[in-house]
Amino acid sequence: MADARVPNGDVSWWWGQLGGAPSPRPPLDGDLDVDVAIVGGGYTGLWAAYYLRTLQPDLRVAVLEQRFAGFGASGRNGGWLTNTVTGGRDRYAASHGREAAIAQQRALNETVDEVIAVAAREGIDADIVKGGELGIARTPSQLARLRAAVADEQSWPHTDVEGLDASAAASRIAVEGVLGGVWHPHCARVHPAKLVAGLAAAVERAGATIYEQTHVTEIAPGRALTDRGTVRATHVLRATEGFTADLRGEHRTWLPMNSSMIVSEPLPAAAWASIGWEGRETLGDFAHVYMYAQRTADDRIAFGGRGVPYRYASHVDADGTTQERTIASLTALLRGFFPDAADVPIAHAWAGVLGVPRDWAATVGLDHATGLGWAGGYVGTGVTATNLAGRTLADLVLGRDTDLVRLPWVGHRAKKWEPEPLRWLAVNAIYAAYRTADRFEASGSGTGTAWPAHVADFVAGRH
Repeated sequence: MADARVPNGDVSWWWGQLGGAPSPRPPLDGDLDVDVAIVGGGYTGLWAAYYLRTLQPDLRVAVLEQRFAGFGASGRNGGWLTNTVTGGRDRYAASHGREAAIAQQRALNETVDEVIAVAAREGIDADIVKGGELGIARTPSQLARLRAAVADEQSWPHTDVEGLDASAAASRIAVEGVLGGVWHPHCARVHPAKLVAGLAAAVERAGATIYEQTHVTEIAPGRALTDRGTVRATHVLRATEGFTADLRGEHRTWLPMNSSMIVSEPLPAAAWASIGWEGRETLGDFAHVYMYAQRTADDRIAFGGRGVPYRYASHVDADGTTQERTIASLTALLRGFFPDAADVPIAHAWAGVLGVPRDWAATVGLDHATGLGWAGGYVGTGVTATNLAGRTLADLVLGRDTDLVRLPWVGHRAKKWEPEPLRWLAVNAIYAAYRTADRFEASGSGTGTAWPAHVADFVAGRH
């Protein structure tokens, strides 16, 4: 079916469902003195503000946001509240020991339930359904990787994964050509914009102030410099994720990786009767350029993946517009997964950026000597990790001796990304190699991982 031109951008379809981008809150009006200045009004910054004010209600907390709360990845993502350890448990086992890696996994499991509990307590209706996460394989090579992943996950406690044969996987979600699957219970589907909008309102009820339309240009010990005045603070926390490269001195800290999404019109009941998906699991696959999807509360399929992975010199989009060829490729993939949706039009497309450290591992920390804190680098798994980061930042700022401040991702540092043009050449070559590997594997030649993927893993530093 040929689609009419698909609405594209406008931040995201998630925000469109809420009536479009919200009217912005007032900006900063001149210089300001506070106890904690938080730069970035996405999930990380808002969670940090929420817990700081919850733990110490007299603390003066200001959140500084360039556009509006939830403008970035927090209002555009795939809505996976899942327990992924970004960068992998093996990294922490090597640096801190096996028990520390287990503690990181346990903390993320618990964080899924913490977000659900806060949403209930604060009256945030974010379409949350804890149906778990289903990963599927559609080629022999993907199936081999899936089985290896199941074996590895089952060697760790608190992962709770179940390997599924083709029939069992299809009984959950009838994906065309599925060969096997893996499921775990520590994941919930959410509506990202509803969650971030509700969280921002909860932050204000807790007594923190959100200044929107306020562009922070530089962070330094004791102050955040903006286009509307200087905010002086004992602690300044950087929570800018995919927009970190815009800050002075941070251009090579994290790479802004692009990810794109489409969403269908609602599917008819007959299509859902064939597809299933009654458990509202989130859905991913074991391709190298992987996809991610959810069944929305109003019975659409929201389906995402990589388009153009990186723009030269860390440029980011202004309003979520993605490339037409990306819309076409995601549409073809969605309809390949679900032939029963082939006649259902695509309602909207959009894109966003996520923060990628050079070692692909998330981090949170606070330099007590300077008062500067940071969190991010979630590589697309931040819906859960942002809450854990926000609670950890609150404990670090307030000097609380908790289990959270001893988790192995606290204080982690990665080397900077290479300068241009090396960064642009490398990232685009990596994803070109991954796409080539996916094509090789889809052709059915062999069951092992195609060699271009191994090369890409080496260049990316993920081997």
